[in-house]
Amino acid sequence: MKLFSRFVFPLFLVLFSANVLSASGNKHFPGIFLGATDFKDETNFTFGFEYEYRFDKEWGAGVVFERSNNAHDGDGVAVWVASAYYHPVPDVRLGVGLGQERIGGAHPHNEDLYRMSASYDFHVGSVGIAPTIAVDFIDGDEAIVFGIAIIKPF
Repeated sequence: MKLFSRFVFPLFLVLFSANVLSASGNKHFPGIFLGATDFKDETNFTFGFEYEYRFDKEWGAGVVFERSNNAHDGDGVAVWVASAYYHPVPDVRLGVGLGQERIGGAHPHNEDLYRMSASYDFHVGSVGIAPTIAVDFIDGDEAIVFGIAIIKPF
């Protein structure tokens, strides 16, 4: 009985609230991202903002801005991505996007990138907590971005 009261029942409540929230007709999904980016055996703290507009229960589009201040040996990197999102089931988000990586430092430059991403939204009240992973393809290399997005739909 302790297993049920400590784990199963709270998990049921979280999953139930997630389904109720996603079915509530919210269209706007802004969020704050905190995580890390792993690129060429270098892992750096990453933070950013994201926004998704949902056209219906399955499709959405949005933008992502992320910043890693110490990436590229301290030069810093800023990333902008425009993405299309597919929700095969409630609270699962699969994305593909195009964007640019801006590398700072003494010789700043931009590079095009392609992104594939996946996340799952857990809801606590009216806030979503979404573990997220993305792979950026940049000039023949791959960067792995992972972390948590905190989302407040309306």
